[in-house]
Amino acid sequence: MSRVMEPLVVQGDTEARPRPAGLGSYRPRIEPTAVLWFVVVCAFGVIALMPFLWMISTSMKLHGHEFDYPPQWIPHPVQWVNYSDGLTILPFALYFRNTLVITIASTIGAVLSASLVAFGFARLRFPERDALFAVLLATMMLPSVVTLIPTFVLFKALGWVNTFLPLVIPHFTGGAFNVFLIRQYYQTVPYDLDESARIDGAGTFAIWWNIMIPLSGPVLAAVAIFTALFSWNDFMGPLIYLTNPSLKTVSLGLQFFLGQYGAQWNQLMAVSVVMTAPVVLLFFFAQRYFIHGIVMTGMGGR
Repeated sequence: MSRVMEPLVVQGDTEARPRPAGLGSYRPRIEPTAVLWFVVVCAFGVIALMPFLWMISTSMKLHGHEFDYPPQWIPHPVQWVNYSDGLTILPFALYFRNTLVITIASTIGAVLSASLVAFGFARLRFPERDALFAVLLATMMLPSVVTLIPTFVLFKALGWVNTFLPLVIPHFTGGAFNVFLIRQYYQTVPYDLDESARIDGAGTFAIWWNIMIPLSGPVLAAVAIFTALFSWNDFMGPLIYLTNPSLKTVSLGLQFFLGQYGAQWNQLMAVSVVMTAPVVLLFFFAQRYFIHGIVMTGMGGR
């Protein structure tokens, strides 16, 4: 027996409201403004993807056809050999391993050191705390090129040139931007947790490690992504400190395809696609934590 619309009368109610015949009768209302915003976002997304798509297209073209006009988005014939040639012309497997070691070590150092420094600024009370934090933020306005020569002289005196230490150790010293992000997040955590932990006998380090670290997954993920992207794509640091061919990174290896009288654009784009793929996968898998961590750093606090 088919269901029909029956009046539903509620005691004390002067109007009879119809009872829905079933879930199939519900039709969501589509707002024109939402449709417009969706179209605009899709358009900007396509524009942002065009350089990446052109890089993929160029990586599969014949040499000398990279700048054909009109541009050919779908290469014919497809040259998959560009990937094998580009990745074997130099020891890119070694370069990828070096880059991965630097990236992992730098990310661990940045997360641990920045979270510890941010814990001190956010949860501890000591003289001139706010003034020291202002000085820390002021270092963000100092261009890195200003300290380039003194830093190189220091690392050379320490005997760190031609090692990974100049590219890794600075990340173990915090970093103003990372400390700022994590401090803002720490200030959203209730102070009652610290007081309860101290009543139970926990010390300052135990509170940071056992309470603040487990509660700070989103912002720590954001800092880890920022550091990993910087270390993976860094070109200036390896160019200055790494002259041994066995210590080169992928970003230095890409320079090989750019010569004085020409460039192997198809092979350069092929290796660039392989270099970009881990970064894209990292963002897609961690974007929820990344966005949540950035949003939470702007909430509340005292």
